[in-house]
Amino acid sequence: MTRVNYHIRGLIKRYSSFELSIPELSLFEGEIFCILGPSGAGKSTLLRILNFLEVPEEGSITCLGKQYGPHNGSPPLEVVRKMTTVFQRPALLSESVWNNIVYPLKIRGMAINRDEVMHLASRLGISDLLRQSCTTLSGGEAQRVALARALVYKPSILLLDEPTANLDPSNIKIIEGMVQQYSREHRPTVVWVTHNHFQARRVGHRVCLMEEGRIVEVNTKDTFFENPQEQRTKDYLEGNLFY
Repeated sequence: MTRVNYHIRGLIKRYSSFELSIPELSLFEGEIFCILGPSGAGKSTLLRILNFLEVPEEGSITCLGKQYGPHNGSPPLEVVRKMTTVFQRPALLSESVWNNIVYPLKIRGMAINRDEVMHLASRLGISDLLRQSCTTLSGGEAQRVALARALVYKPSILLLDEPTANLDPSNIKIIEGMVQQYSREHRPTVVWVTHNHFQARRVGHRVCLMEEGRIVEVNTKDTFFENPQEQRTKDYLEGNLFY
């Protein structure tokens, strides 16, 4: 049986002019779950709640087998350290690429296996950059370093907030391929926020459409794109929605 790494129930997060409401949602071990939707739909807000960077007013999140929420606190450090987020704009240390990649191992007190780090760097095409300062990297190089830093300690949960939004096709291909390979080898839960329908179709196992803080549809990739069940999904995929 596939393990549920996240289960959301009755989640509500309110802002002055926006409300995120997720009645129920399960995210599974070993899946890449892609979230589509227009700007302001609540995609990044949901990702921040999944990473416990924000706390909802109502509801609960069961994460890695334990329940958390506004009334029973946030997860302990050992749970938080099993997850990581790669953002659209990587926040790297002003140090070498090597030091950035191994930083998560150091703060977790984990051994640095040089061969494993070198292998990861090779797969991401950054082996020749390891001595270089991250302040000199291009956008694509920096994002590949950010992904290496995220994967080096083998997280159980990988949250991706449009990590390829401003990258060229070559960098997109490398990052997509690395995430897919990591998914096959280590079976994490991957939640990938993207505006790109083609990307969701390439990498996703299930796909979700969000609009105005609500989930419109969640379905397997093939059903979502070939036979969407909701008219709003059909309109979105055909480019007929306007705001």
